[in-house]
Amino acid sequence: MPIIQSRRDLLRHLACGFGSVALHTLLSEEAHGASIASDPLAPRPSHHTPKARRVIFLFMHGGVSHVDSFDPKPRLAQMHGKPLPIAKPQFEFGGTGNLLASPWKFKKYGQSGIEVSDLFPHIGSMIDEICVIRSMNGGNEVSHGPALLRLNTGDGVFNRPSLGAWTLYGLGTENRDLPGFISLSPSLYHGGAQNYGSAFLPASFQGTRVGDGNTQFGKGGLANTTPAEGNDLQRLQLDLLASANREHLARSGADARLEARIATFELAFRMQASAPRLFDLADESTQTHRLYGIGEEPTEEYGRQCLQARRLIEAGVRFVQVNHSYPRNYWDAHGDLKNNHTTNAKKVDKPIAGLLKDLRQRGLLDDTLVVFGTEFGRTPAAQGTDGRDHHPHAFSMWAAGGGIRGGITHGATDDFGYYVAENKVTIPDFHATLLHLLGLDHTRLTFRHAGRDFRLTDVHGSVVKAILA
Repeated sequence: MPIIQSRRDLLRHLACGFGSVALHTLLSEEAHGASIASDPLAPRPSHHTPKARRVIFLFMHGGVSHVDSFDPKPRLAQMHGKPLPIAKPQFEFGGTGNLLASPWKFKKYGQSGIEVSDLFPHIGSMIDEICVIRSMNGGNEVSHGPALLRLNTGDGVFNRPSLGAWTLYGLGTENRDLPGFISLSPSLYHGGAQNYGSAFLPASFQGTRVGDGNTQFGKGGLANTTPAEGNDLQRLQLDLLASANREHLARSGADARLEARIATFELAFRMQASAPRLFDLADESTQTHRLYGIGEEPTEEYGRQCLQARRLIEAGVRFVQVNHSYPRNYWDAHGDLKNNHTTNAKKVDKPIAGLLKDLRQRGLLDDTLVVFGTEFGRTPAAQGTDGRDHHPHAFSMWAAGGGIRGGITHGATDDFGYYVAENKVTIPDFHATLLHLLGLDHTRLTFRHAGRDFRLTDVHGSVVKAILA
């Protein structure tokens, strides 16, 4: 056995075998505020009565074309192949040519009669539960990395805490045996871990990654949950580590960072008992598997992710991000738009509709906020012969469930889908609204760092009251 000469050596030695709990992350935590220092993940009261208790964020990586999905533009078909009769944006990712008609038809769904394209017939069947925001604006972030970071953290340039981390910081978690914020199959690219990180917030609030965009979300449950040395020996190791930490605390006084390390190690140990059962979907009924498209292709993988998200929020996880992400799944259709979007939509359409139906049947949709988002839209003009370029200036997202008015659209783009024409919704507006539904005032949810108070929305953002139930 190596000679232990310092507490740091002891931590490093005993951390071996703790799976995904990275020691360097634990050692880099910032100090907690006084109110959460001793128990950072404890449930905390909201600023006002919440409409939603939890969030499922369905993220479509690459840029879903709004004019081919949720924002019909008949004028595009009328002017197909002709030059755009209005000025193009100052900031573009690449060059575009003449206008390109959508290769899909739009159809009215539900009692609301909202039009959705043939790409998403299953989601269309649930449209009366959904509010489609057709006036999203992502600023001038025309490339994937900055656009993802702006959507997920509020800033496309600097390292900032993610939306899920802010949520956990504000509300805590409802299950001490699981992380409060989980990201399923996130991409390792375009910002990578920053998209679910905690930045300068205490590391207790960072997201826990399960899988990644490079590998299939598997059928084998959760890996690396059985310690090689056995639970009893690992329990003794944890107790020894906790004893050393407590002795240090007794000598040096309160240390919020050390308290967080202790809590995180304990959470990792408890997860070894709770997580394997939670990630085993075999105990779900055949009917439920079929609802999500599990057991068939191409819906198997995303169906598993969506069902896993339901099980996680049901178990008390506060924020779950369900990623359809690069490089295995990617909506970035610079060419071959029809094949790209058809392939991706077939993978996610049925699982997403199944998730909404399942949540509704179980009475969970009323207090679960479900968001369908993408980093930007795509240009109404063609790139090459059959593609579309990045387009942050106008795009669509939608929300359903906790506190959302279903069966409506909000905002509008111009006749071509190039610019927002009515009721622009910026990323800070979107963030402010989501936090509001969770019972958090975005102007009061602050953290002191580097001499000033930071917040998710910075100095921007207004709650979009028109979409609230």
